[in-house]
Amino acid sequence: MKEEHDLFTVQPFPVERQLMVDGGRMGRQKHTVHGLVEFDITRARETLREHNLRSGENLSFSAFFLACLGKAVEADRQVHAYRDWRNRLIIFDEMDVNMLFEVEENGAKTIRPHILRRVNKMTAREIQNEITDFQSEHIASPESQFIRWFVRLPGFIRRLFFGVLFGNPRMIKQYYGTVLVTSLGMFGSGSGWGIPVPNHTLQLTLGGVAEKPGVVDHRIEVRTYMSVTVSFDHDIVDGAPVTRFIQRLKKLVERGYVEGE
Repeated sequence: MKEEHDLFTVQPFPVERQLMVDGGRMGRQKHTVHGLVEFDITRARETLREHNLRSGENLSFSAFFLACLGKAVEADRQVHAYRDWRNRLIIFDEMDVNMLFEVEENGAKTIRPHILRRVNKMTAREIQNEITDFQSEHIASPESQFIRWFVRLPGFIRRLFFGVLFGNPRMIKQYYGTVLVTSLGMFGSGSGWGIPVPNHTLQLTLGGVAEKPGVVDHRIEVRTYMSVTVSFDHDIVDGAPVTRFIQRLKKLVERGYVEGE
């Protein structure tokens, strides 16, 4: 119940924010390294716009980016590996991406996660179809239903669940996905990086988008750049393979490849 006072307003703490509290507590225990990079998405945007006009599709940048991410991870799957309680590395063949989407629920905007399975085996069109289905039916999604009852559990039970979860990579894949992608760009414009408190071995935070001068064929042109934060668990993977992963992903995104083109 909301209470009005002379100098402030009191309202209940949203129960679903407990997920953020729990995630932040777990994330502080990891040895996370962040890389701040920029991707020139000028060509990718143009290619997507032309592709959609020509094909009549509505392929989003999110679907395109996830398709590129899948190809980049496929080349070195250790970047989304996890360590189990027996101190072994579990390297999954399939990449499950936990992506955060802004959706409308009960007349208000809120954030909901959705796990897209086998992203490294999917095309951008298949990814787009799944994103569209989730956005129209997110209330009935397994993730939304799980969140509704999980956040109402006592705190010590949630913490016990997370303790078991992060010692079992197969459970991580099932309930959390192997890679997390979030986009700060959906909340505003302008350049800027986000620094998350991640729980995944690999997390990508898509930041702001802005026009800046760039050098193309030794000429200065106005280009569109997206700020990207690549966060990784240094206990699991070293900086060199992550750097190679970033270069692969950057190349795929910047060349604007779409299947069928």
